[in-house]
Amino acid sequence: MRQTVSEAPPRVALTMGDPAGIGPELTVRLLATPENLHKAEVYVLTDAAELKAVAAEVGVEVPVADAPTPGHAVLVGSDLPGRPVERRTVSKAAGERVMADLLKALGLYRSGTVDAIMFTPLNKGSLHLAGMHEEDELRWFAKNLGYEGTTSELNFIPGLVTSRVTSHIPLKDVAARINADSVLAAIRLLDDVLKGSGIAAPRLAVCALNPHAGENGQFGREEIEHIAPGVEAARAQGMDATGPYPCDTVFIKARNGDFDGVITMYHDQGQIAMKLMGFDRGVTVQGGLPVPIATPAHGTAFEIVGKGVANLGPSQHAYDLAVALGRRNRQG
Repeated sequence: MRQTVSEAPPRVALTMGDPAGIGPELTVRLLATPENLHKAEVYVLTDAAELKAVAAEVGVEVPVADAPTPGHAVLVGSDLPGRPVERRTVSKAAGERVMADLLKALGLYRSGTVDAIMFTPLNKGSLHLAGMHEEDELRWFAKNLGYEGTTSELNFIPGLVTSRVTSHIPLKDVAARINADSVLAAIRLLDDVLKGSGIAAPRLAVCALNPHAGENGQFGREEIEHIAPGVEAARAQGMDATGPYPCDTVFIKARNGDFDGVITMYHDQGQIAMKLMGFDRGVTVQGGLPVPIATPAHGTAFEIVGKGVANLGPSQHAYDLAVALGRRNRQG
């Protein structure tokens, strides 16, 4: 019997991340876990020689096939295979390999081959040497997809997700980027992604910008003039959003289970709390793009490359999210 779109497994493109870091190790360990290759069709951006070498170093075996087969990965190659890259260091060569693989993964999405993308850790220094000069990978992805809609990095730990109104910009520029429309867009994006991950009615908290939520205008008027109107607009559209809350207490409520997601006004407002609560379990999703893209929220960990001790937890969580969001993407 032929599978319908709703029954067919999601299709995920998987890159090995920065070859100088722990990404290759994490990749083969994911692929060597049998249940992972039954959750989705996995298209890996490497060739047989590279995969075999990494798997041998890690001490695992990865089953591969020439076409989608349950329990096997499909190797689609890299546009820069076999290029020498010095391990445990930032380099242009490493950044070029990463960018080539990500561009090819985007091409697989455009061609209808995959429904989601996952990449293991990258190094921003190497990416900048290779010519990526956007604020972050999210803006680079948006540019290469020709996407001009609302985007935000979403950070996941088990039981809680954050989105941001602003992200990789100087603190002095944050207030000017906050308005009712940008707050509403960040709320809507988080609400939509949480629904896609399986939460039917997400409970969302919105952070204030100023200390004590502005103290009724004494410490700033962003809460009164911009953030609260954005929250009200979201509620008028049926979203369960409340706030603005002082950011020094809202994560206590979120940790206790009062909220499924928190919308923050700038990068560290949420990241400090999230990394304290779940650094070894965190995942970043490139939110808002037409294709779901997930990655573990940690870095390339040069200090443990080759030791076989990298924590697989965040990568497994990122893979599971890519599968779940890819399934939703495929079903339309």
